[in-house]
Amino acid sequence: MQAIAKASQWIGKTFAIWALLSAVLGFIFPEFFASFAKYIVPILGIIMFGMGTTLRTEDFVEIIKRPKLVLVGLLAQFTLMPLIAYVLTVVFKLDPMIAVGVILVGCCPGGTSSNVITFLAKGDVALSVSITSISTLLAPILTPILLKIFAGQLIEIELASMMISITKMVILPILLGLAFHKILGAKVQIANDILPMVSVLGIAIIIAAVIAVSRDTILTSGLLVFIVVALHNCIGYLLGYLLAKLSGFSEAQRRAIMVEVGMQNSGLGAALAATYFNPAASLPSAIFSVWHNFSGALVANFFVGKDKNQS
Repeated sequence: MQAIAKASQWIGKTFAIWALLSAVLGFIFPEFFASFAKYIVPILGIIMFGMGTTLRTEDFVEIIKRPKLVLVGLLAQFTLMPLIAYVLTVVFKLDPMIAVGVILVGCCPGGTSSNVITFLAKGDVALSVSITSISTLLAPILTPILLKIFAGQLIEIELASMMISITKMVILPILLGLAFHKILGAKVQIANDILPMVSVLGIAIIIAAVIAVSRDTILTSGLLVFIVVALHNCIGYLLGYLLAKLSGFSEAQRRAIMVEVGMQNSGLGAALAATYFNPAASLPSAIFSVWHNFSGALVANFFVGKDKNQS
């Protein structure tokens, strides 16, 4: 079991490689991987269930202990990323459905891999976990409302239906995971040991499926979408760090908020796009899944190198 746990941790740390590989495979074998598109929502549910099993009461206590830090992080998450996404879609004059996909990613909560990147960047991990957890729980309300505000002029947003869908996709699996943790207690660690492997496999399947069904769009607009997604992510990092710095936070806290702002739950974006829109709207989420793990690793390496030079 220890060997499986180590292998799972290694797979989790090398997620960027698996994400890229799954994207390549989805592009090369579209007929095969397109068949997995119908499983995107249940796969996301499994990933969210896994997230629920890892949560602790302490993750939510942070908002009481350090309200300003958590609230600034949440505010940055749900204002900067949707706004950056909207501006980019206007500047690059994106096709309406791709624009909806870009804005959708921006309206999603923080991604779970942000906690790992924060750890590697020597940021405040407790703060990162708290912002991820709380932003995820706020997603059923805030994500549809923000999408309506920023993309409502492009397409009809089914507000109530989307709120219910996110609750089913995200909140219910997380609550089941919390209950699972409560019932099993310390024994849940066995499941947590293999969670990185399960999460990576799940996201990899989602990426491959979205790339497969979006192959034609990639051939015509793939480079432009990649540029927009990369800018979205990197500007999010930059503004998140600057906001935390202007708020007077410590270096570790700045790094945590920076990563939380820049990295999104693109799996949720892909699931919502597949449910409510079309394959083109799913493409930005798939590209974001691949890109933000590479950029996150680069950010972590930059800060580690910076710390060594200053010591």
